[in-house]
Amino acid sequence: MTLTDSEMEYIEGILGRKMNELEEGMLDVMFSEHCSYKSSRPILGTFPTEGENIILGPGDDAGLVSVTDKYALAVGMESHNHPSAIEPYGGAGTGIGGILRDIISMGARPIALLDSLRFGSLDDEKSKYLFEHVVEGISDYGNRVGVPTVAGEVEFDDSFRTNPLVNVMCVGLVEKDKIVRGKAPYVGDVFLLMGGTTGRDGIHGVTFASEELTSDSETEDRPAVQVADPFTKKRVLEASLEILDEINVSGVKDLGGGGLTCCISELVDESNNGARVDLRNIPLRETGMTPYEIMLSESQERMVFVINPKDVKKAQEICDKHEIVSAVIGDVIDGNNMVIDDEGSSLADLPTILLADPPSLNRELKEIAEDTSKVEVEHPPVRQSLLELLSSPNIASKQWVYKQYDHEVQVRTVVKPGDDAAVLRIDDDTAIALTTDANTIHTKLSPFDGGAGCVAEAIRNVISMGATPYAVVDCLNFGNPETPEILWQFKRTIEGMSLVAENFNAPVISGNVSFYNETEGIKINPTPAVGVIGVENIENIRTMDFKNSGDKILLIGTTYDEVTGSEYHRSIHNIEKGMAPRIRIEDELANGKTILKLLDEDSSKNITAVHDVSHGGLAVALSEMVMKGNIGCEIDLDSIITSEDLKESDLIYSESHGRYIITVNADAVDEILNKIDVPVAIIGEVKGAVLKLGDNEFTIDELNDSYHGVIEKYMA
Repeated sequence: MTLTDSEMEYIEGILGRKMNELEEGMLDVMFSEHCSYKSSRPILGTFPTEGENIILGPGDDAGLVSVTDKYALAVGMESHNHPSAIEPYGGAGTGIGGILRDIISMGARPIALLDSLRFGSLDDEKSKYLFEHVVEGISDYGNRVGVPTVAGEVEFDDSFRTNPLVNVMCVGLVEKDKIVRGKAPYVGDVFLLMGGTTGRDGIHGVTFASEELTSDSETEDRPAVQVADPFTKKRVLEASLEILDEINVSGVKDLGGGGLTCCISELVDESNNGARVDLRNIPLRETGMTPYEIMLSESQERMVFVINPKDVKKAQEICDKHEIVSAVIGDVIDGNNMVIDDEGSSLADLPTILLADPPSLNRELKEIAEDTSKVEVEHPPVRQSLLELLSSPNIASKQWVYKQYDHEVQVRTVVKPGDDAAVLRIDDDTAIALTTDANTIHTKLSPFDGGAGCVAEAIRNVISMGATPYAVVDCLNFGNPETPEILWQFKRTIEGMSLVAENFNAPVISGNVSFYNETEGIKINPTPAVGVIGVENIENIRTMDFKNSGDKILLIGTTYDEVTGSEYHRSIHNIEKGMAPRIRIEDELANGKTILKLLDEDSSKNITAVHDVSHGGLAVALSEMVMKGNIGCEIDLDSIITSEDLKESDLIYSESHGRYIITVNADAVDEILNKIDVPVAIIGEVKGAVLKLGDNEFTIDELNDSYHGVIEKYMA
């Protein structure tokens, strides 16, 4: 049990009596950090959550954003970190299953998955094992249920060696008049449990996720990891959507963390009603299960529909057609209590608000002094450093990952993995751009600017595809919130994220907090994984690859002396200290709006490529454009707009925010430049078969040999 003495006193003060074993177990899971958000709620409330395109912000299983007059997107993001550390294949698979159910719970059909992953160094055998089987778990689950995995990102750092991060984002499409919510508004409605049967797997999964891992976790906590079943999930998905299409459903919610206890209590608490659950009606997978095990089980692939009793027969016929189990397990009652019955005997009777809305905590915060020192390094020749940097697993091609995913099923994918963002078609005129991003080094060095930078980078990625950012989702991965310095990191990160989201009018509509990501004193780098949804006219889509010899290369934005905290410092010099790049929000906003305005007015498509500058700086961004287009370029480094005189390596590897590279048809350069009122310079031309950076030349073959096949060699 993880209930503290003070929580026990609080609960028994509300009840006016002692809890029995079942009630204590139910409240234990609902008071866990994973379910209650008791440490993070006071801070999360500072996020901007409303906007002109937002239908629903945080509070349900997913957020909702309007994309056309007819359609909305349901968007959510979840973590499955601890289970993936213990059982990577199953942990990753059940993470996918959980976020898919969240989207279905809003009435939406899932159309895309994205993942944001963190592991230890690939020189470490345990890290390679976790990496291999997490990717396999994501691949097998997503491919088998027929939902494309279209984008994502991977980082390798020693801080994640014992605590890998598996964050998954899902997007679903729903007609606006078919949206449903997680509520139970009508007394007399019944709870129809459908899908997989209830077993002993996953018991205490949420309490396991709300404490630090130990060296014994792999054996002791394995029973807390749920068992994935993608084939049942596919049937559950289709049956759920058919029920929603055929029946006037009052509410629906999936069974994830906290199992039936969490699902039923949250459904009725949302509508200020009560619930009665009959244990004997719950379909079980194993014999001899106790009430405690039944109510806390987190067995996968289960959904609860709140429906009128007259619709039960039709709903069960649909379930039978799809060969899945269903049963009426209780009903919505007057009052505000959740009652658990067993053959007429009441085993538990608890206020729903006590289960679904435990009190939050105001934990102590303690500021961490930022390292503002200037980090000086001996720069190796650029010929050496760029090729070495391209061979870093954090920069190199992630094709080993995404080639395992089916990213074209459902035939919506217009731009596939490997660009700044994925692009999916919604209708003949509208597309969406989707991305996930995080920069853990920047957030470690400066939580405010790191958090702001994660949102800014994700926004730049969708803007680079021609899309206007509409909304943000997140997975916030941190260490132990009982450590004042960790909670201060968390608070400052939220403040930075909020600044950028608010200025771009891209509210935070859904998310997840994962605390306790540390093992016996080893803490992860703070990781705010950010997903952004952008909406665009299909005609505005651009990609990063160089296209035409003779096109002029423009760099929008100013380059600052901000190479500390960069991938260059980490990969080439093994340094993770100094000041992270700062967010200059006015410049970030102006530069982003400039790109969108140019693309919106560029009916002749004289702007032929767009790419943002981020990890690895200008040198890596240009290398990627060369390799993707299989055509070279010549860059005049002296033409780049800078804040001060910079050494060559500092110039090309700086990770200053707010910068975009665009290529323009030579005949249209003057016209385009006249429309730009932010810092911009012509820095070169697309030409030849080499990348020429000042006096340094790299053949396309050299770049490809360094960039491709790196992860494949580690995983051979």
